[in-house]
Amino acid sequence: MSTQVSAPADPGENVAARLSFLDRYLALWILVAMAAGLLLGRFVPGIAEALDTVKVADVSLPIAIGLLVMMYPVLAKVRYDETHRVTGDRRLLVLSLALNWLVGPALMFTLAWLMLPDLPEYRTGLIIVGLARCIAMVFIWNDLACGDREAAAVLVALNSVFQVIAFAGLGWFYLHVLPGWLGLETTTAQFSVWAIALSVLVFLGIPLVAGFLTRYYGEKVKGREWYEETFLPKIGPWALYGLLFTIVVLFAFQGDAIMANPLDVARIALPLLAYFVLMFGGSLLAARASGLNYAKSTAVAFTAAGNNFELAIAVSIGTWGVASGQALAGVVGPLIEVPVLIGLVYVSLWAGKRLFKDDPTVPAALRQAPSSTVRNSGEGPR
Repeated sequence: MSTQVSAPADPGENVAARLSFLDRYLALWILVAMAAGLLLGRFVPGIAEALDTVKVADVSLPIAIGLLVMMYPVLAKVRYDETHRVTGDRRLLVLSLALNWLVGPALMFTLAWLMLPDLPEYRTGLIIVGLARCIAMVFIWNDLACGDREAAAVLVALNSVFQVIAFAGLGWFYLHVLPGWLGLETTTAQFSVWAIALSVLVFLGIPLVAGFLTRYYGEKVKGREWYEETFLPKIGPWALYGLLFTIVVLFAFQGDAIMANPLDVARIALPLLAYFVLMFGGSLLAARASGLNYAKSTAVAFTAAGNNFELAIAVSIGTWGVASGQALAGVVGPLIEVPVLIGLVYVSLWAGKRLFKDDPTVPAALRQAPSSTVRNSGEGPR
């Protein structure tokens, strides 16, 4: 996704109007890409076989290129040099890590088993989604809700590094160990911890290193202002292009299965919807209860509620194949996430003036004070 948003404005302004043109209609672009993929798969004989001829880490070369392209701009945006700041607020660090790596995966595991007990491939795909913590669109939602930008950047950087270290082990735990303890079906026959580790290293590790090096040398040579105001806006849209290209190819592979079971997409959407709402609401309340201000609470909530669908798609394709139900579950994710998270931006702004009274990081317009007061005093959400 392009992860570009206009400068902070009056929160009473229509939230969608503050998104870039590409991001504003992201759900529409995803639907168009899905339709294009279905048409290609149906009317171009042999396209699936042709696309799957050359592979990288057991992933079709065109899809591998699309995955790397959509991951790189997101990771190039992270301010890696600011991760040390989180040590100054242990509440922020501990709470975010607990929500992202304990609560989030457990909640998605529970919802997937409750709502998709008879669809093991989709269920597994959603569990993988639950393990892929947000590193992309959180910047957009956090900005729109007037959250703390630096806190979001730190949490995104930590999630990026933590995913490389812990993703494969958590996948093994939630797909094999925990179901075995609970007497549920495991995925031993289809699941390889090494396959997931390889997918994470290739499709997260490569763009992570590339993003870090790009920022390091870009800022060193041209400065941060040029890097963030000139370079990032140019490469930002490529994340969306990569996502849409990947979706087209995926649906060219998945066309027959989707046409045969159109209601499956709706069934995948239900646990995702429940997850976003429960995770965001619970995280916002937990952050407030821990004593964090509105701006930091908002950053924590959106970081915990969002998911890295790019990584989930990459892992599912690399482990189970491009035509798998696991990959389809990952593809449906962004279609549901975009409208739901935009709605949760409004929820965050609504909750700000009710749950965080007298908090100077709540936007001035929500506190019914002249916006100039905040500008002149230097107070604000960032």
